[in-house]
Amino acid sequence: MTKGIGAQLIMPDHMNKKTVRDEGYELEDAGSRGRLIKLLIVDDEEIMRTFLNEVLREEGYEIQLAASGREAVDLLTASTFDIVLTDIVMPELDGLGVVAAAKELPYEVDVIVMTGYASMETAVESMKLGAVDYITKPFNIDQIRIIVANRVKERGLRQQAAEGEFYKELSRRDGLTDLYNHRFFHQILETEISRAARYERSVNLLMIDIDTFKHFNDTHGHPAGDKALKQMGHTLQRASRSCDYVARYGGEEFAIIVPEISGDAALRMAERICTLVDETEFEGEEVLPLGRLTISIGVATFPVHASSKSTLIEAADRALYKAKAAGRNRVMVYEGDTVN
Repeated sequence: MTKGIGAQLIMPDHMNKKTVRDEGYELEDAGSRGRLIKLLIVDDEEIMRTFLNEVLREEGYEIQLAASGREAVDLLTASTFDIVLTDIVMPELDGLGVVAAAKELPYEVDVIVMTGYASMETAVESMKLGAVDYITKPFNIDQIRIIVANRVKERGLRQQAAEGEFYKELSRRDGLTDLYNHRFFHQILETEISRAARYERSVNLLMIDIDTFKHFNDTHGHPAGDKALKQMGHTLQRASRSCDYVARYGGEEFAIIVPEISGDAALRMAERICTLVDETEFEGEEVLPLGRLTISIGVATFPVHASSKSTLIEAADRALYKAKAAGRNRVMVYEGDTVN
């Protein structure tokens, strides 16, 4: 391909800027919160840079120009861009080099390559390296506008999906401790019990309560109590396996869903957690009756002690009550018949 082919422009008049806008494409990235989309145009021919700049600036994009692949990489490193349009045939660092460099950036940028019909194999190679699309020369203004607009729309959809996952996860979390909240605890316990029943496995529930925490709050105030709750959440998370689910059940009460181990193993885990909390220093704990902050834990196992989610919670609660009644700072396992 000769560079002269790139200077040929097809400029039909049947489709103008309003038509592209009427197709429903937004000029603002859904994830950019109102800022304009930033484009970087890379071409070693000034006439091509000028032409693309004029066409796409009319669409409302924020544009910077680079006269070489090296300059493009410098700009991509120094700032952030949403979309890069780069010619493939350039001296020193060509368009393939720009594509490769873009993949190494710490942020996501979409690269569209520009090529002549004679270099389609190179365009395919660029797609394998990570380019998202290509534009063929001689240029068609409609094609340029629509391909760029499609990438903007695609970026917006990706951002919306990512934000959806973020807010979905956020809705599962307790605002103070960042543990799973009460609502999600019930959802995941139901799921784990169904799985355990289906595959004839067990799932354990540890119900945990901070001993005499009302006295701690009354003495130090709620801000100090909140700090202790956050530290407790971190301690429980650290003492659990990555496959366990640690939740703030409410107030000073926590719960840990422990799947795929026996009741005896769950008891040992609970005893280890109880000891760890006893040995952990909490600011202000000296005002408590034992001179330190402690917890009581009740343990129950499905299907040994319960036949459903609600009865498993009831069994673990009964065991917790026994631990509190027996003097606190201890673990008790549900010992009654199966709760139905």
